[in-house]
Amino acid sequence: MTLPILPGFYPDPSICRVGETYYLANSTFEYVPGVPIHRSDDLLSWELIGHALPDAEVVNAEPGSGGASQGIFAPTLRHHDGLFFLTTTSIRDVGRGQLIVTATDPAGPWSAPVYVPDTPGIDPDLAWAEDGTCLLTWRGFAPSGIHQVAIDPITGERLGEETMLWEGTGLADTEGPHLFRRGDWWYLVVAEGGTHLGHGVSIARSRDPRGPFDAHPANPIFSHRSLEHDVQATGHPDLVELADGSWAMVYLGIRPAGAFPRFHVNGRETFLAGISWQDDWPVVDEDRFDVPTTATAFDDRFDADALHPRWIAPSIPPASVATPGGALTPSRTPDETDGLAVLATRVRDLAWNARAAFTGDACLGIRISGSHWYGVESIGDVIRVRAVVGPLAQVVITASSEDGDVLAIRSRREVVLHDNTRGPDDVFLGVERSGAFVELAGLDGRYISTEVAGGFTGRMLTVEALAEGVSVTRVGYEPAPANG
Repeated sequence: MTLPILPGFYPDPSICRVGETYYLANSTFEYVPGVPIHRSDDLLSWELIGHALPDAEVVNAEPGSGGASQGIFAPTLRHHDGLFFLTTTSIRDVGRGQLIVTATDPAGPWSAPVYVPDTPGIDPDLAWAEDGTCLLTWRGFAPSGIHQVAIDPITGERLGEETMLWEGTGLADTEGPHLFRRGDWWYLVVAEGGTHLGHGVSIARSRDPRGPFDAHPANPIFSHRSLEHDVQATGHPDLVELADGSWAMVYLGIRPAGAFPRFHVNGRETFLAGISWQDDWPVVDEDRFDVPTTATAFDDRFDADALHPRWIAPSIPPASVATPGGALTPSRTPDETDGLAVLATRVRDLAWNARAAFTGDACLGIRISGSHWYGVESIGDVIRVRAVVGPLAQVVITASSEDGDVLAIRSRREVVLHDNTRGPDDVFLGVERSGAFVELAGLDGRYISTEVAGGFTGRMLTVEALAEGVSVTRVGYEPAPANG
């Protein structure tokens, strides 16, 4: 089985190296803070060190379910002349142009953004030509394809005329460009074929970063389309030269399961492959790295001076949802379905256990968006399970609570051949009582999958207050055996 280096909702990876240290950025869409920055010394084990876009105003996703998959699209992370540069698109601000922030330390603080005017589109990239000119390359909308313009990356000023760099190979949605140099060649690597099952990696090269570019004769050079592989939708790559002179590629993929057409639930994850070179063209080696299982368990007591950076929130800062001591801002009433103050962290495993202890009326949920979630709620002396699937909302079951009950959710992925009733997993909601899990309801996981909910994100574990004066005192999470 191919394992991700960043499991869970970590799409659109961009990587750079400084000395022997690697840094990785990912898109975050409506979640605040935006664009996590991870650090690694070996490409295999990654530490979350900060976020490049902490301000909700920059992310700019509307509150509630209407903000789903708005916000921050694919970033590019680069280091040049002692400074880290990150460029990306805030999709509701696309008319302002591509944004750029800078930092001397990728852990932050990052600068306020500057915007490059008249650059409508997504997926910007930065590269520096031999003469020091900074080139902004992005997927333009009109006409569709890869566009480029010289800029001042500190001010955002355009320094020349925009050009159409490459229209791609004819596959759908040529996007996600990254421009890099190896030897005398400049390479333009892109994602093509759409961001789902047709996704793939194509590449072109030129002696000049401004083109013209010649396509690889066998594009796409990497794709899992129509293959029997546990990872699908592979694409949106970025390449990096390692400290020893070899090369590697990060890319996104999904791990679908269940009955046809199969469903993925944890979003697009970040994977790693090796790169070798033949006739000055890259060749992808998927099996070069032995990727270990990522440690994902945590037990947060909410007694520290600050929330752990794993906690994020849709559209608003997590600090406005929860204090370090666990006091929660009311998110919705028990009769409502669309929460406005949701504290969230990524689900990172295919099977897992989670639990949360609260004082007051609250909900522990599993969420794709504000309109697609399951939750177990404690309201007074009642425990109830709710399912929200688009316009359909149902209280599945209610039960009396007991002193010491802890709200709990479990997910299990069972592999059953030729069973068209199976979803990607079964989600069990209930309580932990006297040290044992008490199931109240088991629900099909496909209804909180991307294939049903739509959008570009993945499952989140969430806590919400359903009244004033509510606190979360503890949240625990750990991976579990798929059928355990």
